[in-house]
Amino acid sequence: MYHHPVKRILSLYIIREITSLFLLGIVIFTLVLLMGRLIKLTELVVSYGVPLADVSRMILYLVPSFLVFTIPMAFLLAVLLAFGRLSADNEIIIIKASGMSLTQMMPPVILCASVAVLLALGASTLGVPWGNSAFKELSFKVLKRNISATIREKTFWDDIPGVVMYTDRYDEQSQTLKGVIIHDGRNPERPMTIFAHDGVVTAVDGSRALLLSLHDGTIHMAGAGGLYRLVHFGEYSMTVGDNGGSGEISRNESDMGLSELQRRIEDPGISVMDRLKTSAELHSRFTFPFASLVFAILAIPLGMQNRRSGKSGGFIVSLSIIITYYIMMSVVRTLAERGIAPTAVMLWIPNLMFLCLGLFFLRMASLEKRIPLFPLRRFLDYFRRAS
Repeated sequence: MYHHPVKRILSLYIIREITSLFLLGIVIFTLVLLMGRLIKLTELVVSYGVPLADVSRMILYLVPSFLVFTIPMAFLLAVLLAFGRLSADNEIIIIKASGMSLTQMMPPVILCASVAVLLALGASTLGVPWGNSAFKELSFKVLKRNISATIREKTFWDDIPGVVMYTDRYDEQSQTLKGVIIHDGRNPERPMTIFAHDGVVTAVDGSRALLLSLHDGTIHMAGAGGLYRLVHFGEYSMTVGDNGGSGEISRNESDMGLSELQRRIEDPGISVMDRLKTSAELHSRFTFPFASLVFAILAIPLGMQNRRSGKSGGFIVSLSIIITYYIMMSVVRTLAERGIAPTAVMLWIPNLMFLCLGLFFLRMASLEKRIPLFPLRRFLDYFRRAS
């Protein structure tokens, strides 16, 4: 990176400082986001006897979808804390006295940011579709092997796509249901609600489906034009979870790879809203990973001026930036999905705005000027005194 030995040593020092914090941040942020899922997955092991190996695989399949978000978050925090510590310990002054300007500190940070971008891109373009598809497939296999892990007494549950089910009592040994209510909305043009006195649930061999055999009940069906039909039955059987009998689990945009998304966009048979939603998903696979590069430029000057508040201040600043960024991203994605503006333009607006802000702050820091963040600074000072 540098031919000058001192500058090369200082660059490696900055890289090492950022890398350690970056790896720690990924672990912490990923565990925090996984916590909600971990509680539910742990219940499968403790209460329903689902093998720990299956639950571990489920957790592994969930990780890529979280890494898309946690990698930029962790990198932003790492740069803020690294440069905040260097500034607090007056090491920034020593580095500048060694002949290394603020501009020359950028290459090692940009190098780390490029690695973060590549990691996030890999998770977004390859890991997410693989993980989501594998998670759905394994979940349904676990569902069939451990039906009791899904069916809960006196609770409305919707683990099976398109179906909401309630049962008053469930006998795990005989897999018998008592007091059954089922809303089947898989066909939006003809939704139906089923009431049954009792029933039996079993797995269908050779497919990804469950068979519900219901007894003594009624079917309430709504049709086009406000038509209503009531059917009484002595025995009624229905299969759920097989996606229309194809044996394939239903897939949405988040389960598709880049080529599948592109083919779906070019498909003349889909609606305009579906095309816009798919296009937004395709562009978001790239906009989120590139946030690491934007955050690198923004975090350097903010970290250098956060010398008094320490790690708590760095965490609050990073959290404020992350929340603002993801709110903006959610807003522009909603606008893009509604067709208000071109998707390729809208989804890159937050990155461009934060990039311009980062370049402005970087320019002020290079001129030794204070960054005008007075409300945030007063809050950080108050937080520091309170702690």
